[in-house]
Amino acid sequence: MTDHGPQPVERQLPTEEARDLLALVRELVQREIVPQAATEEEAGRFPRELFRLLSSSGLLGLPYAEEFGGGDQPYEVYLQVLEELAAARLTVGLGVSVHSLSCHALAGYGTKQQRAEHLPAMLGGGLLGAYCLSEPQSGSDAASLRTKATRDGDDWVLEGTKAWITHGGIADFYTVLARTGGEGAHGITAFLVPGDAPGLSAAAPERKMGMKGSPTSQLHFDGVRVPDARRLGDEGQGFTIALSALDSGRLGIAACAVGVAQAALDAALAFVSERRQFGRPLVDFQGLRFMLADMATQIEAGRALYLTAARLRDQGLPFSRQAAMAKLFATDAAMRVTTDAVQLMGGYGYTADFPAERYMREAKVLQIVEGTNQIQRMVIARHLAGPEGQ
Repeated sequence: MTDHGPQPVERQLPTEEARDLLALVRELVQREIVPQAATEEEAGRFPRELFRLLSSSGLLGLPYAEEFGGGDQPYEVYLQVLEELAAARLTVGLGVSVHSLSCHALAGYGTKQQRAEHLPAMLGGGLLGAYCLSEPQSGSDAASLRTKATRDGDDWVLEGTKAWITHGGIADFYTVLARTGGEGAHGITAFLVPGDAPGLSAAAPERKMGMKGSPTSQLHFDGVRVPDARRLGDEGQGFTIALSALDSGRLGIAACAVGVAQAALDAALAFVSERRQFGRPLVDFQGLRFMLADMATQIEAGRALYLTAARLRDQGLPFSRQAAMAKLFATDAAMRVTTDAVQLMGGYGYTADFPAERYMREAKVLQIVEGTNQIQRMVIARHLAGPEGQ
């Protein structure tokens, strides 16, 4: 018999500052997130005050420049923070990832004046962001979006509907991709839209399988006026901006997936270490030990993939293929690991009295968001063999 149970993840971090940051995150997680996670998810409550705390603690702007209120941390560190948050509650980890994604266009393509005016409040001023690319008829084929922005003097007028918007209806600002030109990818432009803009409204949140505490809604733009000063990048550059954001966002999803999988493994390991059948602990049965070994291996492989891609990004090297691989593998692994966690816990794993069933429901969405895993395979194949039909 072994009394070995779940242990904190051993992390390779580049600096002492990063180690201190992870220690702070783990303390915050145990104090502010874990005790309420199951109850708030079951009730469908979004932890808005927690996000204000994360903002004031510097955790909503980690990968952005200190000049504008960010944490100036490399992606290698930021993603490991995301993993810790997602392991505690995916609504929080994914919410931080989406917020970071919504800041990307301004941070990367905004003018110096735009960044100075808006970024400090977005990164550390208690604001919460959302990212608006998908539409009811435009999901995987994002370049076919129909939300239209028409120039009217010094303003743009937005008309249309966005779908599947995390933080839809509660965000303080939205990064919105809208059509300003002709068909296809080259006619799309990015805008920074205030959450209280007249003419902007949200539908009732979607009723989802998991992540019930994270609101996902359609957004309706009915004559929403946006000053040209809030256009991000050049006209027609929006799709390029969106793709660059998604490469980074996919790494965030990969890290979240590893976090959920790690939480599921920890829960299953704790259960089989304590539960006895046939006169001995379940963890002493070889078949179950092999399942645990496979789960741990998949988690380590997913973590290694996202960290490899993150280190490429931190060096300014191309990382799109590696990001797609990390998102694909880590989210598929999370689905397998969480399913196995339920199996290891038997009937108890299927009940809401234990967290395994929640992890399993949450893992599913990670195979869909930020580009389905079928899209990730297309991205990887294009890097290997060139565009389709060539």
